[in-house]
Amino acid sequence: MSGLQFYDENIPCLAACPVHTNAGAYVAAIADGDDLTAYLTARLPNPFASACGRVCAAPCEDACRRGEIDSPIAIRALKRFVTEKYGVESDADEAWRAVAAPTGPDRAESIGIIGGGPAGMSCAHDLRRHGYQVTVYEATGQLGGMMKLGIPEYRLDRDLLEAELQAIVDLGVEVHLNTKLGEDVTFAELQARHDALFLSIGATLGRGLDIEGHQSDGVLKAIEFLINANQGFEVEVGDRVIVIGGGDVAMDAARTALRRADYEAAAVSTEDIKADERNVMTEALDAARTATRAGAAQVTVISLESEAEMPASPFELEEAAEEDITFIHRRGPARIVAENGKVTGLETIGVMSVFDADGRFSPTFDADDRKTFEADTVILAIGQAVDVDAMGPDGPAISPRKTIMVGDDTLATSLDRVWAGGDAARGPRTLIEAIADGRSAATEIHEHFTGESPADVKGELVELQQFHRLTDTYDRDGRFDVPTLPTDRRVGLAEVETGFTEQQARCEAARCLRCFANITLDVDKCVLCALCADVCPLDLISLVPAEEVGGPIGSTTLLLDERACIRCGLCIERCPPDALSMSVWTGVGVPKIGELV
Repeated sequence: MSGLQFYDENIPCLAACPVHTNAGAYVAAIADGDDLTAYLTARLPNPFASACGRVCAAPCEDACRRGEIDSPIAIRALKRFVTEKYGVESDADEAWRAVAAPTGPDRAESIGIIGGGPAGMSCAHDLRRHGYQVTVYEATGQLGGMMKLGIPEYRLDRDLLEAELQAIVDLGVEVHLNTKLGEDVTFAELQARHDALFLSIGATLGRGLDIEGHQSDGVLKAIEFLINANQGFEVEVGDRVIVIGGGDVAMDAARTALRRADYEAAAVSTEDIKADERNVMTEALDAARTATRAGAAQVTVISLESEAEMPASPFELEEAAEEDITFIHRRGPARIVAENGKVTGLETIGVMSVFDADGRFSPTFDADDRKTFEADTVILAIGQAVDVDAMGPDGPAISPRKTIMVGDDTLATSLDRVWAGGDAARGPRTLIEAIADGRSAATEIHEHFTGESPADVKGELVELQQFHRLTDTYDRDGRFDVPTLPTDRRVGLAEVETGFTEQQARCEAARCLRCFANITLDVDKCVLCALCADVCPLDLISLVPAEEVGGPIGSTTLLLDERACIRCGLCIERCPPDALSMSVWTGVGVPKIGELV
């Protein structure tokens, strides 16, 4: 591992983030009261910073070293705190343009982007910054893809999302709505029209179950149920709803089913939908139309996995439980029970195990353990698929997984000047992973036309003149829970999370260990007194014979376990010759000091 790579990977929240957001840097800025720098640091690598502040899967929190002490920093909620001050949802006079404006003159090359979801719009954002002429083709009547069609409104405010999408369009992106690939325009036509293409069609097809009764009225696929609900189409589910699945989509479907009456208050009757807008409808809508009662009174989630094995994020599970959704674990669907073609229940079978000895998904069942649950609607949240047939015979090669085939280390397809990313190339992705693919595709396209490779890491260690935390209680303060609406006030489609107050944000941000800061040693000053090792509260510093770690015989090496260091600075304070200091690395994802002023 190179020295530069070590410093980047030694910031675990940055290393875990698909778009390389330096969460530690913006969290520390919040703690220090510098909210504008915090916002610009969060927005620099992410054109959907405001949306991610509400609904990101937050892999940075999973990697946060603070979690090894007690609980990780509430990084996502802190991002929301600064976007509310300076993002598109604020009155900050387009502060985002400081890190999003085009970097040079317009270029002649025209790039077509098929799909207006997070991957496509992130690609459009970066290509416009490089000066390319960008046109987005979206199959539905609105931009946003699965951000808008799949994420429920109670998690992501629609006005905020519209503003974030409009900010990208305002960079000079041309948009064609209601333009479905394979129906309104062919792949060959787009190839002829543009110098390059980026395919970012979403995984909007739900997977079904080939079991008895699967074609009954009242059997819905979760992603299609969410799409129709989020577009305001009338989809009634009855009083008793069963959701099959254990992931985040299952949680979204379950919680949306509870709010069907609120969705229907603004619903559009299917009779009023124009013929050219029916391309967003699926068999799920037709199946649900026979159900006559609005607003589920009882929602049950049935999963193969135990509570500990469920893939849904802990926060989503907690929120679903708060809303009195019932969970039944270790049961699988055996057949849909129906009368006169309409769902009346679900027969389940006991699950003995979900994974094999190697950790692979390979469920086993107990054929004698049968139990039936009554239901008016059964929603299948068991996976999604990409409509690869829409590309027709002229499209790129398709993988065995029915996604667009791309390289191991590139998003290039089998066709020259055609790239693919997001759900289209990798199957269902998280929001932040889709954004990362869009940005990577833009980088590859730019490199293709200019020969300019992404700039090598040109970071440096900048010594801090002051790093004093001895009087802080940061290492003992517990995590602040992200505020949410009380259960009895979760009416309508209002966002459930309410966000941190300023005081809560400052206190939570102060818990950050500041892993982006590095203790550095001036070997010419060190006198090997070992006082740093004596004072370290976690015994992370040691002096050992150099030959034990591959050094020259007769020398001494000072070792520090960076991974467990809490950056208290005691060793620096104690060092008599000032051989130790604290420096900040300004490599990937870390704005150089003064760059964002």
